[in-house]
Amino acid sequence: MRQVAKSGHVPLYGDGRHTRIGLLGGSFNPAHAGHLAIARRALQALKLDQVWFMVSPGNPLKAVEGMAPFAKRMASVLALVDGHRLIATDIEARLGTRYTLDTVRKLHRRFPAVQFVWLTGADGFATLSRWKGWKNLVKHVPIAVMPRPGQNTAALHGVAGHYMARWRIPARRAALLPTLKPPVWAFLPGRQTGISATSIRQSGAFDSGASHIPPSGLSHSGERS
Repeated sequence: MRQVAKSGHVPLYGDGRHTRIGLLGGSFNPAHAGHLAIARRALQALKLDQVWFMVSPGNPLKAVEGMAPFAKRMASVLALVDGHRLIATDIEARLGTRYTLDTVRKLHRRFPAVQFVWLTGADGFATLSRWKGWKNLVKHVPIAVMPRPGQNTAALHGVAGHYMARWRIPARRAALLPTLKPPVWAFLPGRQTGISATSIRQSGAFDSGASHIPPSGLSHSGERS
């Protein structure tokens, strides 16, 4: 199988690896410092071996207009990852899945010994109730939610937050998340950035190839109940 530089090795048909892996899916249109912050926070707090940046071939909840070609979005992820603990992968395109539930099911079958955790920002968790089969999804994989400016209250007190409140564990127990049987989730307080893919595109930085990692703009947030 042809590998792209820094993409790591994520075999399509799976293997017997015994690892703890965070799944960070998205359009990455483009990838930016916010995605990198989520991955790094997850590696530390959840004691993960790797985070897979799964570049979606097409997000059903996002308009096709303004969506960069897959290769360009993948390139933006490759510019951020190290290829060892942070992995860029096109596995969703190769699996032929567009919905998270279908992706997670296939990954469990192909990597039966892996302990997966789904990683998302508070903005993604706030819209979880719009995802296909979301109530079934939360029964298949633990979820770690990272703070995002202006999105935390909507995430924690939205439809999904209320539905899943009984399965939330405190952040101090987050390292156990990969080992726990879903449904289970945690909100992980920490540094957050207000940068967004939309703002990058509107500034023209994505088209110019400029760095998507800002030198400042980070803030701190505590966990809210």
